[in-house]
Amino acid sequence: MPPPPRSPERLHALDNLRAAMMWLGIVLHVAVIHLAGPSPLPWRDNRTTPVADLLLAFIHAFRMPVFFILAGFFVALMIERRGTRAMVRNRLQRLALPFALFWPPLFALCSVLALAFMHRMARGTWGLDPALMQTAPSTPAGLSTMHMWFLWMLLWLSLATALAHAALARLTPAVPHWLGRAMARLGRTPWGLALLTLPLAGAGMLYPDGLLQPNGAFMPPWTEWLHNGLFYGFGLALYAHREALLAHYVRRWPWYAGAGLALFFATGALFEARPRGAQGLPEALRLGVALAYNATAWCWSLALIGGFLAHVPRRSAWLGYLADSSYWVYLVHMPMTIGFGALLFGLEWPAGAKIGINIAATSLLSLASYHLLVRYTAVGALLNGRRHARPALLLGQAARNT
Repeated sequence: MPPPPRSPERLHALDNLRAAMMWLGIVLHVAVIHLAGPSPLPWRDNRTTPVADLLLAFIHAFRMPVFFILAGFFVALMIERRGTRAMVRNRLQRLALPFALFWPPLFALCSVLALAFMHRMARGTWGLDPALMQTAPSTPAGLSTMHMWFLWMLLWLSLATALAHAALARLTPAVPHWLGRAMARLGRTPWGLALLTLPLAGAGMLYPDGLLQPNGAFMPPWTEWLHNGLFYGFGLALYAHREALLAHYVRRWPWYAGAGLALFFATGALFEARPRGAQGLPEALRLGVALAYNATAWCWSLALIGGFLAHVPRRSAWLGYLADSSYWVYLVHMPMTIGFGALLFGLEWPAGAKIGINIAATSLLSLASYHLLVRYTAVGALLNGRRHARPALLLGQAARNT
């Protein structure tokens, strides 16, 4: 019998990319505190800057699309290597269990810190008054998944993939392959990316500015399932056709990056054309923004995948450490950004200085807590699938071996 096909080697470039996207969450959630324009959150600093708005628009264009593409890619990888049941067990262990364990304390902590921040905004002192949260116009009603909405949605997308994989493989095995080939073909041509942009733009047209805004609900609207599910489904197809597509993105990533930059500037120009005092965008401008910004998302996502494969293909010591810590940082960074933002509120410092201090303080505290509480403990095994041995133990073992 011929030998079984060799499993593909792990693509460390995609691990590095996923870690970078995790870490950009700190920059994103600090920038929101200093927006000069309308804010999706009820707490904000007294010092604002348009740079924060630019950072938010820039990072938001590609961060979650990249996340969902990579999520679909790695789910397909697990199904091929271990089977559907093993993939489901893995997703329950790595997504459902951390969500169940960390969401309650993080929700409570973020709520308390947000109330303290809003108390400083309204009264200039530290305190907790739930009435402030009820009167905030942008506060989501009821319980929220907060920044952990990604884990929540990815869990259900993974379980749906397992059901669809089993059903389609049994009833019509050709359908998944046909869908994968069609999606892969769309993902390597300009007209294909335009077609992939259309459903995203259609969903965006239902929002005032033409852009989808996650609301953190436990029952997300269909627009969020469509938007994120399309990127996730592309990740499934990307794995099935990885040899051709990844090589294409490695060769053409500068082109995708440049096209995304042009589309991003076009999005900004459309926003600048908004009539003064208008709430939301007129329909024609809203359609243009929805098309340009979502096309930017596709171009920059594919550019990042190709760029990391071309230039960050290996796992170095520091990249590996950041990749290992990224899940923990993703979970715990939100209350830190709120807490440090509340501490900095009222200081007559430039907004840029406050942003830099908050990012640095949140990053350092996140890394310190990871090193002390996670890397060498059962929490690290839960989040990353393995517990690292402490350096002292490694040195002792090496000494015994010699």
